[in-house]
Amino acid sequence: MSSGNDRQAQTFTKPALSEKEATELVDRVFGLKVSWIRPLPSYDDQNFHVRVSRSKGAAEGADEYVLKITNSEDSQEPDLIEAQTQAMMFLSAEGFPSATPHLTKDGNIMSLESGDTGPGNKKYMVRLLTYLPGTPVAKIATNTQIFYEIGKLAASLDKALSEKFHHPSVKSLHRGQFIWNLANVPLLDQYIYALGQNKYREVVEQVIEQFKGKVIPKLSSFRACEYFILVVIMLN
Repeated sequence: MSSGNDRQAQTFTKPALSEKEATELVDRVFGLKVSWIRPLPSYDDQNFHVRVSRSKGAAEGADEYVLKITNSEDSQEPDLIEAQTQAMMFLSAEGFPSATPHLTKDGNIMSLESGDTGPGNKKYMVRLLTYLPGTPVAKIATNTQIFYEIGKLAASLDKALSEKFHHPSVKSLHRGQFIWNLANVPLLDQYIYALGQNKYREVVEQVIEQFKGKVIPKLSSFRACEYFILVVIMLN
């Protein structure tokens, strides 16, 4: 995902393939026939949940995937996307619930493809990742035990990556102004407009201000993986 510096840039770089184009892409790049497809929510990439049908005698594999079409900005950083994908493969091998890529017909984990829509015929990095069924935390009744399990999983994941994962481009994963980095909560000020007069706007503004006043001054005292725990402690 890109840094998301402004709404116009997001619109300009986000893919906009139709379901028909996505279906043809899966066939052409990955050699799989799509029997069912639906769009998935996304920010600046484009995602599709696809189900494939296999002919008799075809190699075994998953039946459901996520076709991930990376925005044109991040698609210019293949080392970053490869490091992300290799990290996912590593986590899966370590027993974590992580998606893994289905190889292209050429045996690669991703492919740079031309987009048929939008100005300038932009290029997008495409991956076909195994689909992980489940229910988002936002849609279930939560309790302290669930939050504990989430924190425990996050800590185990961080420990495995920091101690065992090695890749020549791993430093590309650490992006200073990346808005999805919890340390960059203050950057969300520029997106408050998206809430309009939503009933949660005041709460969001309060959280951002508390983060600036209570968390930012102490960030240097914590490792990056501890930011989530730090926020829970400081804002409650």
